[in-house]
Amino acid sequence: MNFSYQMYEMALAALGPARAISNASRLVFANPFNPLTNTPFGKNIAAGAELFERMTRRYGKPAFGLQRTAVDGVPVTVREEVVWERPFCSLLHFVREGVKLRAPQPKLLIVAPMSGHYATLLRGTVEAFLPTHEVYITDWTNSRMVSLAAGGFDLDDYIVYLREMLGVLGPGAHTIGVCQPAVPLIAAVALMEAENHSDIPASMTLMGGPIDTRRSPTAVNLLAERRGVAWFRDNCLNVVPFPHAGFGRVVYPGFLQLSGFMAMNLDRHVNAHVDMFNHLVSGDGDSAEKHREFYDEYMAVMDLTAEYYMQTIETVFVEHSLPKGEMKHRGTAIDLKAIHRCALMTVEGENDDISGVGQTYAAQELCPNIPDELKVHYLQKDVGHYGVFNGSRFRALIAPRIVDFHANADAHARSQKSSRRKPARG
Repeated sequence: MNFSYQMYEMALAALGPARAISNASRLVFANPFNPLTNTPFGKNIAAGAELFERMTRRYGKPAFGLQRTAVDGVPVTVREEVVWERPFCSLLHFVREGVKLRAPQPKLLIVAPMSGHYATLLRGTVEAFLPTHEVYITDWTNSRMVSLAAGGFDLDDYIVYLREMLGVLGPGAHTIGVCQPAVPLIAAVALMEAENHSDIPASMTLMGGPIDTRRSPTAVNLLAERRGVAWFRDNCLNVVPFPHAGFGRVVYPGFLQLSGFMAMNLDRHVNAHVDMFNHLVSGDGDSAEKHREFYDEYMAVMDLTAEYYMQTIETVFVEHSLPKGEMKHRGTAIDLKAIHRCALMTVEGENDDISGVGQTYAAQELCPNIPDELKVHYLQKDVGHYGVFNGSRFRALIAPRIVDFHANADAHARSQKSSRRKPARG
């Protein structure tokens, strides 16, 4: 345990006056009535002041901001509705107002990663499926905002949450696990299949997930194996300081996760901020706004409970319990061979530096009892980790394949029901 969280909070507080002065300076030198505004001196001061303010602020949870979509070519409005809620997560439904369809569209549960960023990181993923699905997403709560009275939350609780949410959606729903949730999602489905549960989903799509991190290990995977569980416990866990609602809770702070992500591509982030400064000075407002949009999302981070973080590190990245067949959920063995009705699609990015190629595909081999016609693997060329679930290639190449996969899974389920209903010939 260390006190970096307290030092981080003290630094934010100490920079408060400087940030206020910097923001005031930006407003002064961006004011069109100021004669210095359009001079090189004024533009440099305004650009530098904005960058300083942005680099030292605390970024709050972004909004999804998805207000409209088109269903069958008809524009409709979208509103968010919480349909299930627990201390550490809410199930958010994107309700499409006034949609009139000949047949209901499939329900889709998008399981957002609980790995430092908010679920809004999957805004583009949600947007891509709104025209074709009833979309739901796991909206994870920042652990520093959850009182100690609410109890703890670990990987086993995560699996329980997923099972409860699938119960809300009912049988035949489709699921997508993006990155980290691939493990708890496939574990939840395996447990439900073993129980012959009535709410087994029709399909699961695992995207860039760490099913078996021994394959094509990345820098993240190698660090976990080299350091071991004890190092993460001693160096990464902090106590939430006052006055946050979760005061006293032991967490893995989001700012540490963000620091790790940025350190992996530090040159890229430095160059991006230099480019933004130049865009502001030159008056390229569109490029500067794209930078703001990206970093408003990227810099907004959330804390994870210590017990969830440590159990995930040990189970997924150090012990490799799932691919070894040794993973358990509260004493019950997780047997992926039990999965035989739920269709499986795995998606990987050729340049993924977080979940290497082959790590997600491993699920295909670990689930031998899923019929071949219900199994699909897709490797997207020329994309990294985030390109697997967002961006132009995701919209044009990956999302349509997932929609087709869902349609095929539904058609297979209907044919199976039809064959069971046919009377035996005597």
